[in-house]
Amino acid sequence: MQIRIGEGASDEEAHVIGSALAEHTGEAIEVYVGDGDAPATTVEPPASTEPSDQSAESPASDTAGPTERERLLREEIADIEQGGPEKYKNRLDEQGKLFVRDRLDLWFDDGFTFEDGRFANFDAEDRLPADGLLTGAAEFEGRTLHAMANDFTVKAGSMAGKGVEKFLRMQQRALKTGRPVLYLMDSSGGRIDQQTGFFANREGIGKYYYNHSMLSGRVPQICVLYGPCIAGAAYTPVFADFTVMVEGMSAMAIASPRMVEMVTGEEIDLQELGGAQVHAAESGSADLVAEDEEHARELVAQLITYLPDNADESPPRADSRPPARSPAGIDSVVPERPNRGYDMHDLIERVADQGSVLELREQYGPEIITAFCRIDGRPVGVVANQPAQRAGAIFPDAAGKAAEFIWTCDAYNIPLLYLCDTPGFMAGSGVEKEGILEQGKKMIYATSSATVPKQCVVVRKAYGAGIYAMSGPAYDPESTLALPSGEIAIMGPEAAINAVYRNRLDDIEDEEERAAREAELREEYREDIDAHRMASEVVIDDIVPPSELRDELATRFAFYEGIEKSLPDKKHGTIL
Repeated sequence: MQIRIGEGASDEEAHVIGSALAEHTGEAIEVYVGDGDAPATTVEPPASTEPSDQSAESPASDTAGPTERERLLREEIADIEQGGPEKYKNRLDEQGKLFVRDRLDLWFDDGFTFEDGRFANFDAEDRLPADGLLTGAAEFEGRTLHAMANDFTVKAGSMAGKGVEKFLRMQQRALKTGRPVLYLMDSSGGRIDQQTGFFANREGIGKYYYNHSMLSGRVPQICVLYGPCIAGAAYTPVFADFTVMVEGMSAMAIASPRMVEMVTGEEIDLQELGGAQVHAAESGSADLVAEDEEHARELVAQLITYLPDNADESPPRADSRPPARSPAGIDSVVPERPNRGYDMHDLIERVADQGSVLELREQYGPEIITAFCRIDGRPVGVVANQPAQRAGAIFPDAAGKAAEFIWTCDAYNIPLLYLCDTPGFMAGSGVEKEGILEQGKKMIYATSSATVPKQCVVVRKAYGAGIYAMSGPAYDPESTLALPSGEIAIMGPEAAINAVYRNRLDDIEDEEERAAREAELREEYREDIDAHRMASEVVIDDIVPPSELRDELATRFAFYEGIEKSLPDKKHGTIL
């Protein structure tokens, strides 16, 4: 490298300048003074000197390593990951549940892929590791997702400013990534003594539920409860698409037992107020109930196999497996008499791939079964009447449950299978007060609005508006099939004969003659509503031999996969 310095510089000055540059650049330096034609000095770089701006290929010194600064940082991280006071950790053992970071290891093998906001509230006067709420990314059963978990050892998992900020960021990032969100909840609610700045603010805790609403139907949201979720914390489980509670451990309620007693005078413990059985059987807010922490993970691991990452994708396929029970037995499962009960699970097990049936809200509105399964490896949402419960009549709870399940399946592109065997919607003053018309309306609306492929099978009786709710011919199914036991009618034979012919029959004085005439009328009526008459009138598409039902459904779901259906151009409906 050649450089030129000012006139009048001495040879010594030229040498000093050249030496400095040679050491810095690692190159030989020729120094010219003034207008001289020859260099005043030439300096070679020192043999041991390397360029100060080492290239990316230059190896770092073998002796380099972490400094004291990094060691201190690692100590700080380790302290944060210890969570709250040891006495609160010991209480977790007494309650039979895991410390939050052990829980993350259970779910994700090595915990989060990365964690956000680990240093939240690091400089607080009180020790508040991660502000009691952990958020990050994780890999679960081969799927990447967003996840959060409350640390119950830090102020009972309560939520305050920094933790709220982390929660909101996670939700907002999920909208961008289009990945599922897993909420591992164990929170006593908002931190009352620190509510200023996070309760009603635009970006406060109230924004949780706005974000839940924006995420709803966009990405699957799954919530698992590990402890008491009270007040504001209880809304996350009910906003989620799927909620799992742990028996004897989980609870959620709009207010704590102490607050309930203050407001109403009622003395009640937390499990009676909002435990797993309350929400599984009575409120319908719990989709699944786990026996313990490990079982909760197993249930979610099965659940997520039916769900896509987001609403733009199709559900994941699996290898086809034969049913647990032979389809050849389907016809023997369905009784000849329309008013005789049987368990619809026996039929589902003969249609679905072995081990693939996952029923949701089993104890709530049990006269309708809502379940995921696979048919020939393809995820399907099953809506089936259950004749073993209340003769399969549709009550308000069951109608509401079915509507929400249909709506969720449609949001995530999961095709629907309706197995119809119902006398219709239940009648009476009790169900009217419980809103049978309102809940029935929602079920019919959800069925009408669903744009995923739908198959309706008339297994046996399809009476009254039951055939409407179960996606009968008027509700745009891709197919309406029937088994030979199928019947479609305004009402069953007994009710019809009583409604139309009661006076005429009463006029027949001879009891034997009256009974014979009644049987004759009933048989004539049944011929008129029989599946063969419906097929003859092209009301239904086909009568399927029962032993071929699984193959028939697999073929039809495969054929209609990816079908495009549209709704009228509007903002949204007003029913749900």
